[in-house]
Amino acid sequence: MSRPSLSTSVLLALVAGLLFGLLLSRAGSATIERVVAIIEPFGTLFVNAIRMTVVPLVVSLVIVGIAGADATRIARVGGRALLIALAFLCLSGLVGAIVAPPVFARLSIDPVAVTALRSRAASAFGTSAADAARRAPTLLQWIVDLVPANPVRAAADGAMLPLVVFAVAFGMALLSTPSEYRDPVVRFFRGVADAMLRLVRWILVLAPLGVFALTLPLVARLGVVAIGALASYVVLVAVATSLFVLLLVYPAAVLLGHVSLERFARAVFPAQAVAFSSRTSLAALPALIEGAERRLGMSTASSGFLLPLASALFRVGATMGLTVGAVFVARLYGNDLTTTQVATAAATAVLTSFSIPGIPGGSIIAMVPVLSSVGLPAEGVGVLLGVDTIPDAFRTTANVTGQMAAAVIADRSHT
Repeated sequence: MSRPSLSTSVLLALVAGLLFGLLLSRAGSATIERVVAIIEPFGTLFVNAIRMTVVPLVVSLVIVGIAGADATRIARVGGRALLIALAFLCLSGLVGAIVAPPVFARLSIDPVAVTALRSRAASAFGTSAADAARRAPTLLQWIVDLVPANPVRAAADGAMLPLVVFAVAFGMALLSTPSEYRDPVVRFFRGVADAMLRLVRWILVLAPLGVFALTLPLVARLGVVAIGALASYVVLVAVATSLFVLLLVYPAAVLLGHVSLERFARAVFPAQAVAFSSRTSLAALPALIEGAERRLGMSTASSGFLLPLASALFRVGATMGLTVGAVFVARLYGNDLTTTQVATAAATAVLTSFSIPGIPGGSIIAMVPVLSSVGLPAEGVGVLLGVDTIPDAFRTTANVTGQMAAAVIADRSHT
């Protein structure tokens, strides 16, 4: 009897985590915390194990992908990937702008519930709207931060976009270096990349355990009550991002990427499971690269350049989540946005999404400028924090699916 595939094992672990988490959520809080204290560290270990490979893997793959190719191909494929990503982001923001206003127009919100959620956000997360506003970069600061003053510091801080910029510049510089100097450097980074990919494969063997250990505590603590008074916001983000992925991203990957639906779904599913359970797109990057090369036959040069680039820049789920969140906060404070204001929020969400860090709850930081663009109070972030765990899981899953689709389309349309 053959062993189940990684995708099947991860799916079974995800379902088991959901079911056992729901059963545990009916127990007393003391029991929940005792069980979670035992299970949760395994999930943290799994995420940390994946994240420790991300920086060396991304840097080495980007350098090898650029220095081992020609500049014309890099410019063509990279430019195409950015255009595809921008198209997906604009579509995502448009869908959020179309769907959210009519849904929330029918919404009646209890002010008492809103106050309770704001208090819970402050105590549970230790983050206020003012903190988020201070952390939100301005457009000028975002542009300045693209070029890292210290690449080692950027790597230590997990600042992937500046790190990718450095790796791209380093790879381009290697292209203009004489081959007798370039080839040893490329061989070194290729060795690092191969070693990291082997390490990722070893870690992914433990993916079912990691996904179970991440999912069970989440569901146990939140349970069915997690949706609570703000059910409409939670459900709308979850449903809208899921339908966007199923009805637009998957068909685009199949039709424009020239890959079968089954192959694409199998290739992206392990990354989706990691993204959903960990709520960090950075943790899902190794699984994306693994799926692209093993399931879709993408070359190391293409996957090593396109997927880190997409992971650093492209968050299609976040764009929709930011747009829906702005419309919801407006309704929360009794201000129904005009069509122009909704369009402004969606456009700001598209631009702001490029600065979102690939960490759990990263979209919340970017919510502040989106709210400010339509005159909404930054304090609305505090309410969204109270129920953001579930929407964030769906947003992150949409992010990695869009990243894989954009990479596949850019790679296949070039060949």
